[in-house]
Amino acid sequence: MNILIGLLIIAIGSVGQASSYVPIKKVKKWSWESFWLVQGIFAWLVFPFLGTLLAIPEGSSLFEVWGAGGALKSIIYGALWGVGGLTFGLSMRYLGVALGQSIALGTCAAFGTLLPALFAGENLFQGSGLVLLTGVCITLAGISIIGYAGSLRSKNMSEEEKRAAIKDFALTKGLLVALLAGVMSACFALGLDAGTKIKEFTGDHGVAPLFAGLPVIFMVTLGGFVVNAGYCLFQNAKNRTFKDYTTSANWVNNLLFCALAGVCWYSQFFGLEMGKSFLVDSPVLLAFSWCILMSLNVLFSNVWGILLKEWKGAGVKTVAVLIIGLLVLIFSITYPELMK
Repeated sequence: MNILIGLLIIAIGSVGQASSYVPIKKVKKWSWESFWLVQGIFAWLVFPFLGTLLAIPEGSSLFEVWGAGGALKSIIYGALWGVGGLTFGLSMRYLGVALGQSIALGTCAAFGTLLPALFAGENLFQGSGLVLLTGVCITLAGISIIGYAGSLRSKNMSEEEKRAAIKDFALTKGLLVALLAGVMSACFALGLDAGTKIKEFTGDHGVAPLFAGLPVIFMVTLGGFVVNAGYCLFQNAKNRTFKDYTTSANWVNNLLFCALAGVCWYSQFFGLEMGKSFLVDSPVLLAFSWCILMSLNVLFSNVWGILLKEWKGAGVKTVAVLIIGLLVLIFSITYPELMK
């Protein structure tokens, strides 16, 4: 029962993440760099900080929690993840919500799951390590099928149809950006792993397991925010778009939708840390939790892609291939538990 609850919590967070790019479509007359920075303030600073406040033990301070060990390493991994987060946004721009998230999150799922296991000395060719490796391979197979569906869509659609669905559609550029985003985004998982001592400190001082890992998330997102903010401000200066922040006609609307996008994005890691607390009795599933989150993100992002008509005009064969890929992803989520 605990495992089911944990997976459900992770799934709810994933729905939030997959929905986070929808509010951005409601942002009016702002350049990409402007809305990316403002939503990032909410996604990577405001809400992670508020989450951290839930995990401060009674009688301790925020700095005492972060001083438990691993904070700097988490921030550094967060900066590397920031590069992935930056290019992740660009992958949505060039490929759309469905295909962009599928490629980027698939790569992220593999690296983010296997690298922590390798760093911990796990043998991926026997026992639980083999189950973990096989589960990742099944996930990648599902995402590859979805990627193939995306290539079919590209072949079957006219340039006018592509632009109607995704304004800046560019398949080759988008694929390269999405792959880079996936590899660098996997550093988020390494950042969470680096902050284990912080999580242990909060747990040892009476913080509920549900919230014990939340301060680590803020360390990682802080590093990512610095990278993204630096790039966005550079683009503001280069493109002379600082005026976006003072356009009063759209300010309230854009601020609200950026805040909504930010809380939706943050919900995936809030849900991940809460959900993992219910998976402690299944070490393999716990190690596979990152891959589960990424698989669910791909699944729900493609549901949004269908609802947003990004697959409209793609053809019956293409949609059938997409559905097969999604079913493979669903199987990958249950695979580690089936192998117990």
